[in-house]
Amino acid sequence: MYRAPVEEISFTLKHVAGLKAAIEEGAFGDLGEDLADAILQEAGRFATEEVTPLREIGDRHGAVLKDAAVTTPPGWKELYARWREGGWNALQAPEEFGGQGLPAMLGVAVLEMWNSASIAFGLGPMLTMGAVEAVEKHASDALKHTYLEKLVSGEWMGTMNLTEPQAGSDLNALRARAERAGDGTYRIFGQKIFITYGEHDFTDNIVHLVLARLPDAPAGTRGISLFLVPKFLVNEDGSPGARNDLFCSGLEHKLGIHASPTCTMIFGDGFAEGREPGAVGWLIGEENRGLACMFTMMNNARLAVGIQGVAVAEAAFQKALAYANERRQGKAASYSGEGMAPIVYHPDVQRTLLSMKTLTQAARAICYSCAHAADRARAGGERAQYWQERVNLLTPVAKAFSTDVGVDVASLGVQVHGGMGFIEETGAAALLRDARIAPIYEGTNGIQAIDLLTRKLPLDGGEHIGGYIAELGGIVSDVRSSNLPGFGRSANALDDALDDFSNATRHLQKLLANGRMDEALAGATPYLRLFALAAGGAYLARAALGDGDEERQALCRFFAENLLGETRPLRESIVEGAASVGVAGKALISD
Repeated sequence: MYRAPVEEISFTLKHVAGLKAAIEEGAFGDLGEDLADAILQEAGRFATEEVTPLREIGDRHGAVLKDAAVTTPPGWKELYARWREGGWNALQAPEEFGGQGLPAMLGVAVLEMWNSASIAFGLGPMLTMGAVEAVEKHASDALKHTYLEKLVSGEWMGTMNLTEPQAGSDLNALRARAERAGDGTYRIFGQKIFITYGEHDFTDNIVHLVLARLPDAPAGTRGISLFLVPKFLVNEDGSPGARNDLFCSGLEHKLGIHASPTCTMIFGDGFAEGREPGAVGWLIGEENRGLACMFTMMNNARLAVGIQGVAVAEAAFQKALAYANERRQGKAASYSGEGMAPIVYHPDVQRTLLSMKTLTQAARAICYSCAHAADRARAGGERAQYWQERVNLLTPVAKAFSTDVGVDVASLGVQVHGGMGFIEETGAAALLRDARIAPIYEGTNGIQAIDLLTRKLPLDGGEHIGGYIAELGGIVSDVRSSNLPGFGRSANALDDALDDFSNATRHLQKLLANGRMDEALAGATPYLRLFALAAGGAYLARAALGDGDEERQALCRFFAENLLGETRPLRESIVEGAASVGVAGKALISD
């Protein structure tokens, strides 16, 4: 049974990511530590006591489609109603539309708890929160007035409709079309696939944000517009009215997240009787500028998906640790009890569990630090641009590394369970199945690595990444000067990792400057992992320094002395591996 690690989450927020300092500076108005702790405690209670018990039901039962309507698993509709009534959907939303206006750091923290309890449940609200941000930033006042209050409250839910059968990561191939209706509205036609919560029974209306092309749009991504297309048109009094011309034609049968309906959506196929075909939609932002609007939602979602990786890793670690303390096998030198030893006494199992725990904590620290930067950027002021660049730098790392960690830790969790991990009844396999989608959606992790390399390294002329590495170096200097024996050889290992990080960065910047793009791209994925390991190790050190706790020092030492050794071969792969990729890769290509 998952139990929300409220104390660990609170500590990471305050002492690693910067929440405590921000509160003391008054960055979040009346928000104090007591209120933040109360929010985290109640979120932890709800996730532990109300969401977690329904995870297995959701996995076994799944979502069901009949006559274009989707029914969620038993108890899930009522669970969502209780969650919404608790005000959780409105946590980060603007106060003008009924939100609580709390910082992204708290929003990300509670999102971790919902997703540890059940990723399939947390997915729906996650997308609604992204839709709120896109509509609030880019839509007309009329659309905000009609939709935002109910999206903020969670009375209605939102979706994101990008992908088509022929257009996945490359939106240049998008074919969905929009036609001007002459009355300020548009008619939308086309098919979208992999639409999370595109149809469900949680709410009485669903607000779809849909990318489509106008007839006279320029080619490529410069010709994409964004439209708000509700399941039901809205009456003047704000209630759902006539059914719009859209429907769910199928649900995907998936490896995991079974309770989350992944829909094929059809727009403008004559589903709504009594009028001409075409789903009625309203433009968000400007014509042919829809991708910029959608990226507001996508960037929000990428950090949220990173948190899903942290969440499933935390749940997998807790499950594996509980099993290791119960399961008895063999003898262990450190065990003085009678009979066989609990497997947690075996050094190899301890190594596995510590790898799971420290990777999870490193990923959490990166995600929370990204959320902290987002809060600072939103606050404005003379350093707003600096903090926005920090958000931009950390977002692909938070998304990719954390979701890789989710898969790796969930897989290790199955291993700790042994044969029972391969059996569905323990729940370890379900966590691995759920985790596997996160490195794929909201931009595959390969795309995140390319984004980091080609768009984020050049920020501020390459100075921002250099400044970030220097900040991490300051943490390592503090470890060295602390002379605390609990750190062991952590300072040396962290220094080596940062040296690998710095050298790899300079190498890739040089390749980019010289136009040697393919060579640079060959090292993109190992570079992102090297970045994350070095940063994660430094954040674990910051946690141990700030707390002075011997257990945190031991965890930092374990990570530094056992996992950071990976940075050297990663650097070698980045610097020396491009040629082998090019030569061997030719054998994979068939004309």
